[in-house]
Amino acid sequence: MVKKLLVFFYLISFVVVVKAQVVLDSAGRDPEYVKTILIRSQKIIDGLNLGSLSFKNEVTTIVANRYFQLNDIDKKFGADKTAHAAELYAHHFELATALGNYLTADQIEKIKDGMTYGVVPKTYEAYLEMIPSLKDNEKLQILNWLKEAREFAIDAGSSKTKHAWFGKYKGRINNWLSKRGYNLTVERQEWMKRIENQKKK
Repeated sequence: MVKKLLVFFYLISFVVVVKAQVVLDSAGRDPEYVKTILIRSQKIIDGLNLGSLSFKNEVTTIVANRYFQLNDIDKKFGADKTAHAAELYAHHFELATALGNYLTADQIEKIKDGMTYGVVPKTYEAYLEMIPSLKDNEKLQILNWLKEAREFAIDAGSSKTKHAWFGKYKGRINNWLSKRGYNLTVERQEWMKRIENQKKK
């Protein structure tokens, strides 16, 4: 029993040490750029109600360091698409792993959405409103594809590239829905009518 307690307290102390090692990777970077990234990162986590300031600072640092890392990869491998893609993949899961030491799965989802302009929840909600007759399995497929797009978008270096990934997957979703018998032109027109009618009320 005593040995188990010792191991337990050792593991707790180890986690604390690991968390304390999160340092802002700002050395050699333009101070204004660092400031911009910190503000952007802070805005992303502001709505999570993380509690203590030190805890929020740790999470903010993790997110900011991710932006720095993506910028470094773009600078180093931007001209070589194959090497660039390989480097992004090699580091892709590090963000979620690092955040997992501090946050719940739902909170990590919200950070991913924050880093990709909230496209997943906004687009998913739009599909539900546009096609009220969607079946549960169709809703799930749409959501899964949007989240898959987000995994690519979160590694993109610019807002244009991020939105391009979502555009690609929206095309896939639309084609899939058309093959399943949905007339998206009609569905969209009816949706617009419902919106206009709602405004008149």
